[in-house]
Amino acid sequence: MALTSDEVRHIALLARVGMTDDEIEVMREQLSGILEHFQVLQQVDTEGVEPTAHSVETHAVLRDDEPRNSVSRDDALQNAPHRDGDYVRVRAVLD
Repeated sequence: MALTSDEVRHIALLARVGMTDDEIEVMREQLSGILEHFQVLQQVDTEGVEPTAHSVETHAVLRDDEPRNSVSRDDALQNAPHRDGDYVRVRAVLD
């Protein structure tokens, strides 16, 4: 499926990407090639193949969440450059 230059310009506009005429021609060729690959994939018989998120078996390697005590307020504020009571003092962000 070959894209036209106008279609690539429209895609660039939707993506808010500025492109020169030369870049549009390069992208037209590349995007058309990608779409042709997808057309080939559409012809693959996937009847009876279950959908998967990964091509190989995966398992979580993260530890289980376990509740534990938090850092005390004084310890958390110990390295704050400027304190105002129990708060960190920062410069104003908005005028």
